[in-house]
Parts: sequence; C-alpha cells; structure tokens
Amino acid sequence: MGKKVIVHSNIKEYARVNDKQLFLSADFTEKLNQKAIELIREAARRAKENQRNTVMGRDL
Repeated sequence: MGKKVIVHSNIKEYARVNDKQLFLSADFTEKLNQKAIELIREAARRAKENQRNTVMGRDL
C-alpha cells in the first residue's frame, strides 16, 4: 500500500471491552490504515471543493 498512518502499538489501548484488553490482528491494523487514508483523501477533496487549502475537522 504505502506509508502507514496508523501505528499498531498506538491503537492497542482502545481495543478494550469493560477494561479487558483485546488482541489486534495485523489485518485489522491494515484495514484501519486503509480507512484512515480514505477519510483523509475525502476530507482533502471536500476542503478543495470549498476553496480551502486547509483540511478541517468539519471536512470529515
């Protein structure tokens, strides 16, 4: 794919249910990375459509 924007070790703390830590597979991290890239690209497109060079939270 390319450069990773999601770091596996950084998302582990959020994979919890009732304070029980769950494991994360490598394919989960890869799919999450793909989704994050899609969100960033869509937000960038929206910013440009609104004649801005700054991507903002509202573009999500």
